[in-house]
Amino acid sequence: MASGSKKAVLMAIVGNAVVTVLKFGAAMLTHSASMMNEAVHSFMDTTNQLFLLIGLKAGERPADEIHAFGHGQKKYLWNLWSAIGLFSIGAGLGLSHAWHSYKELGEHSYQETLSVSLLGYSVDPLWVSGVVLLIALVVEAWVLYVAAKEFLSRMKADNETGFWKYLKKTDDPTLLAVLLEDSVAVFGVILAATGIGLARLTGNPVWDIGFSAVIALILAVVAVLLGAINMRFLTDISDKEAEQAFCDIVLTHPQVERWHDLRSVIIDESHTVLVAEIELREEIILTGLARRVDEIYEEFLQRVPNHRRDDDAVIKYLLLRSTVQATLERTEQVIDEIEKSVKQRCPQVFHLTLEVEGIAETKKLESV
Repeated sequence: MASGSKKAVLMAIVGNAVVTVLKFGAAMLTHSASMMNEAVHSFMDTTNQLFLLIGLKAGERPADEIHAFGHGQKKYLWNLWSAIGLFSIGAGLGLSHAWHSYKELGEHSYQETLSVSLLGYSVDPLWVSGVVLLIALVVEAWVLYVAAKEFLSRMKADNETGFWKYLKKTDDPTLLAVLLEDSVAVFGVILAATGIGLARLTGNPVWDIGFSAVIALILAVVAVLLGAINMRFLTDISDKEAEQAFCDIVLTHPQVERWHDLRSVIIDESHTVLVAEIELREEIILTGLARRVDEIYEEFLQRVPNHRRDDDAVIKYLLLRSTVQATLERTEQVIDEIEKSVKQRCPQVFHLTLEVEGIAETKKLESV
């Protein structure tokens, strides 16, 4: 999973970095508010996706003495920083630039031509914006395709058919961040082109400024959404799929009578911790237990010197020791069976703790 997310993030970083340079150059030449906000947008996307990459790297670090379950949640923390940056800088700076452009309306007019001394001829600013936006659209669309392809492959692997439903329940906010940011990037290019085109057709730059403000507001909405998603994973969210799998497996297990206090915590999309308490069935646990106690007793007895085999204290110890070991073996067998079944059904469960409360009470005790 992480490799697919990392590929999407790397593609987004490279694509947005190239587009950022082109958009800033075009914005400086054309004085377009929409183009400047698009440049800021791409710059923030690049920076944010660098944060996502740092988060992926940090989350891959193994468990240590301080982080018993690994560093997976650091990924959500870096994603949260990314969302904050997108909101505060991307949206805030974009709205600020749109406001200042509106206040300074009239000081900068739409020039019909631009003199580019390096090439020795004049260029219409509309062509500059158009070429840059076309390149940006192609690059952003390709990056979006990579992210969407990975997202759809995940959806297929999870046997989901509803795109919007899976978008809400996906447990990989890194991939979701790339998908949303690049979707907005493609939409932003279209908005910028519309604003610039309407400003040229009408001769009124308010269209350009207005669409630049819309781009900034969309960034704010996406930032709030991504922040909310990552905050959800940073507040010990439970893994309902793993809990349901545990219930289904234990319900049909012949040696388990009931379970209590089932809890789970998602560390990241590949790691879930699951804990529960179980009670075992008397009739199933005791079946064959006496035979196993006798087998273990005989094994232990063979280690005792011949002159001590008739010692009552030794015999009592061996019987007690054999009973305890046989009981532990049967209990461990039940736990191992449940753990294996849960991990087969939900591979993300990497740590399962089962506390055996004992043997469930039955009415047989009253008749003994």
